[in-house]
Amino acid sequence: MERDIRQMEQTRSESHSIRRAFFHTRVLAVLSLFLSSGTLLCCALPAVLATLVGGAAVVSLVSTFPWLITLSQYKSWIFLGAGILLGIQGLLIYRMRGRSACEIGEEGCQIVGRFTRRVFWMALSIYVIGAFFAYGLTPLLRWLEG
Repeated sequence: MERDIRQMEQTRSESHSIRRAFFHTRVLAVLSLFLSSGTLLCCALPAVLATLVGGAAVVSLVSTFPWLITLSQYKSWIFLGAGILLGIQGLLIYRMRGRSACEIGEEGCQIVGRFTRRVFWMALSIYVIGAFFAYGLTPLLRWLEG
């Protein structure tokens, strides 16, 4: 009887830790996507608009959304936070892959894992595009000019 109770407690503890790990992975996925989208908004969007449409479009965008100026002033911190979250998310996704049991069944785990990996790669792509426009485009244009 006592052995059964210990076994039930151990099973309950394991299922709680599994649920917590899935929750943390999903939260990190959403936060990473949110922060990497912030990098796209602060840096890539104004640069693309200036390139394609001209400076008047950027002025109109900034006057409509004045918080973009504040966002671009703190772009280094935004990139740092997004990079750290993306790194943690990548570690969780690819180090935990196939190691944890899943309560929702094998097919459910595969669907959740596929979704999480897609969100991760989408967030990483947005991060790289934002980083290029924030830090790489100006030196590249200067090098090409001169």
